[in-house]
Amino acid sequence: MTVYTNLDGTTPDKSIGEILKWKVGDRLSGRAPPKSPARFATPRRPNDGKELRAPDPRLTWIGHATFVQRLGGKLLATDPVWVDRLAVVPRNAPPGVSLEDVPALDVVTVSHSHRDHLDLPTLQRIGPGCLYVVPRDVGEILRNAGLPNVVELGWWESHTVGDLRITLVPAQHWSMRTPWDRNKRLWGGFVYESPEGTSYHAGDTAFSEQVFRAIHEHFPRIDWAMLPIGAYDPQWFMQPQHMNPEEAGRAWELLGARIFCAMHWGTFKLTDEPMGEPPDRIRTWWRDHSLDASRLWIFDIGESRRLER
Repeated sequence: MTVYTNLDGTTPDKSIGEILKWKVGDRLSGRAPPKSPARFATPRRPNDGKELRAPDPRLTWIGHATFVQRLGGKLLATDPVWVDRLAVVPRNAPPGVSLEDVPALDVVTVSHSHRDHLDLPTLQRIGPGCLYVVPRDVGEILRNAGLPNVVELGWWESHTVGDLRITLVPAQHWSMRTPWDRNKRLWGGFVYESPEGTSYHAGDTAFSEQVFRAIHEHFPRIDWAMLPIGAYDPQWFMQPQHMNPEEAGRAWELLGARIFCAMHWGTFKLTDEPMGEPPDRIRTWWRDHSLDASRLWIFDIGESRRLER
């Protein structure tokens, strides 16, 4: 297998010692964040899936990095995770639409092999009837799980389904699913081009001016950018692999995107920042930069918004 790196030739590999320093050392030294007095409740809107059955272009946040979008006449899910917990991490809020209420999907894209983005139990529930578009060497995982309808892409490669063109683009991240496949499966984000407009799903990524400038050069018009705003504390550990809200704002500027669609927060407590902090910080950054509030979309879980140019 190829060993992959980021555009700058790096990977943010963390040793067992660094993990222990975060999980044990920071707490013993008093650097751990204070416990929240109450469990944060992610804003949630009831959604029975009716809007997903409509033919108009639409984007619906299921939670974490999972969106369901209709573009180019296709119904597509990004990094679908419809489980109650990731190993020992419970879901903070139920999925915005139950999988049983989601119409049959035409396409699923998976950005990389980490388990909070590639959840095999969810993919097996979706089943072999749809097309799975994944980065290089990720397809093996799906095929071994009985999902043979897979297209693998390298960075800047595309696959067209009807009126929808899907391109894998770089991300500043890494991959590992087992101890022996570290960085041997590619990672990335996706750009979705359709007659109604162009959307972008960043997957998991750290801030990288090189990455976001390159995406903008290839795709000068992005209408809706799905960008991660959570899983950033402690900064010394997370910054090489995840963006904080202010970095996500800078990424949005470099992309030249029209709408910022926040994701990767409020669903699973994976890192140390308070669950409700990411949207507060991106709203503050937005106000400090005197930006049009209508261009910042912070979804409630289950919220569905029409995609209009």
